[in-house]
Amino acid sequence: MDDLERELEPLANSDDDDDHSDDNSTKGEKKGKLHLVKPMVEKTQYESEFHQTTRTCLERIREAMLHHKWQEAAEYMACYTQMIEDPVKGKDQQYKELIWRLSTEILHHHPNSTMEDYNNIYERIKHLGVRHYLMISLEHSFHLLLHGQIEDAKRHLSAAESWRYGRESEKQQQKTKLIQAYRSLLDYIIWCDKKFTHSSNSYYESDDNIVMHNYFRQASVTLKDILKNPGIWDPFILSYVEMLEFYEKHEEALTLLNDYAYDNNFPPNPNAHVYLYQYLKRHGASERKLMKVLKILVQLVPSHELMLEYSSLLLQSEKRSDTQKALGVVLDMLDFACWRSNLDVWKRLQAVIQKLQQQDEWDNIVGEKMAARKDWWPALHFTSSHASKDSEENQELLEVKASLAKVLCPDRTLKYTSEQEANREQT
Repeated sequence: MDDLERELEPLANSDDDDDHSDDNSTKGEKKGKLHLVKPMVEKTQYESEFHQTTRTCLERIREAMLHHKWQEAAEYMACYTQMIEDPVKGKDQQYKELIWRLSTEILHHHPNSTMEDYNNIYERIKHLGVRHYLMISLEHSFHLLLHGQIEDAKRHLSAAESWRYGRESEKQQQKTKLIQAYRSLLDYIIWCDKKFTHSSNSYYESDDNIVMHNYFRQASVTLKDILKNPGIWDPFILSYVEMLEFYEKHEEALTLLNDYAYDNNFPPNPNAHVYLYQYLKRHGASERKLMKVLKILVQLVPSHELMLEYSSLLLQSEKRSDTQKALGVVLDMLDFACWRSNLDVWKRLQAVIQKLQQQDEWDNIVGEKMAARKDWWPALHFTSSHASKDSEENQELLEVKASLAKVLCPDRTLKYTSEQEANREQT
């Protein structure tokens, strides 16, 4: 609603505005935001009858939307489109974007809206001006995609991809690349549909093999170029890798995933390491390679679910230091409340400590890891309320945690005990 509130402020010295202005405040003057309960409709010395009428119309649209009166909002919206004829310099683009946002929002909630209504609105708004053409086209394709009209969505993106206006700015180039990326994603979706239509036995005997490969080629050419640009490209990476795997281009897929995970030009992205790990695991990579990937992931997201697999790999290692690393990995997971009641994590911790106990001075190793936790871990895991809750919900979890309580916090008197531990202490 911020755009609505900004639009409802009276015009003031609009001659100072340019095409990139987003507000109507005069230089050196800061106007307060409009209160919803008391709209401003008074005519000012800078406001014409035209602006007063359209501002009143905008207020009615806002009130109707706030009260979910979508039919009423749609009727007022039909009148508000006259704002594109506003003669004030620099205001037309702002009004066009507002018309775009309001129209699609009203249609989204209107109970009787149809796909034809959406298509008419999007096509009309696209041709109101060039500033938002690419983003409107992308939004239009999303809406078509949600309704299963994949070919139509691709057609609109292909048209937007070839669209040019005036001197191409850097911002416009970025938007065009985004359009190209999503068009390639639609090629992938169509490729998937055709892949699942035919069984693996008939695939190589079918002419659809050629059709499928054409969609793969179209998508891969664009994606290969797009993915050279630093950014977060998760869905595009996954799509491209799936197609490369299907055609057994494993070296190319592995290179792509390695670059995505380790190229310093790309922003840190835990998912990049997850995708690389999953790919390596699918193709039977050695434990050493798997651990190398997870070693970086644990630094980025110590609470990630794959840390359970990482601790398992460390536990299987013959190196004494890896067992100590496994202890740190599992304790780091349990620092997060999301793992507090997870039986698998506690059983893993139990297994790690049991293996550690085969080493000399194992208690010192545990003590060092717990030194920074001793003041707050009991409150996080080992209170009487935790014992009561675990006793009701998961008796096995209660037994495992109770067996570890004294090992992890030997200097603390804890109220977390199981019946089995209590009997053991009495004997």
